[in-house]
Amino acid sequence: MSSSDRRIFLGLMAALPLAACGFTPAYGPAGPARGMTGQIGIADPSDRDSFDLVGRLQERLGRSRNPRWQLGYSISVSRVGLGITSSNAITRYNVVGIVTYRLTEVATGRTATKGKVKNFTSYSASGTVISTAASEQDAHERLMRILADQIVTDLIATSAAWAGT
Repeated sequence: MSSSDRRIFLGLMAALPLAACGFTPAYGPAGPARGMTGQIGIADPSDRDSFDLVGRLQERLGRSRNPRWQLGYSISVSRVGLGITSSNAITRYNVVGIVTYRLTEVATGRTATKGKVKNFTSYSASGTVISTAASEQDAHERLMRILADQIVTDLIATSAAWAGT
């Protein structure tokens, strides 16, 4: 058996357990998340963090004119000082974000799913005032993208329970 034949054989053997367990890709033809794109309306942003969160959610879920589902959210962000010099100056911060979300069916108002995601990013505060402000803004943008991606992952993972497929 040649090396390429062996790889094909081993690849098929590795896929066999997935076929036997009824595995279906989430976005596949019979997957539970296939109808999510363009079907979820997202609450309007009210500040910079929510603007960044909604922007990333729309990138991942698509924009909807007539949503079947509505995603509401609440953002909590805090800043924690990490690096402290001998003169008590903070040189590094963690930006910690928590988003609680609720997905409701527009037609009935029933809660389809809800959850909470949490993560953090960091930035350095040892430069100039302008570079520190830019670093902090970048940390907030990165954090909202991370949290939005976690929400989408949760929605995909739970879609079989609430999407009705």
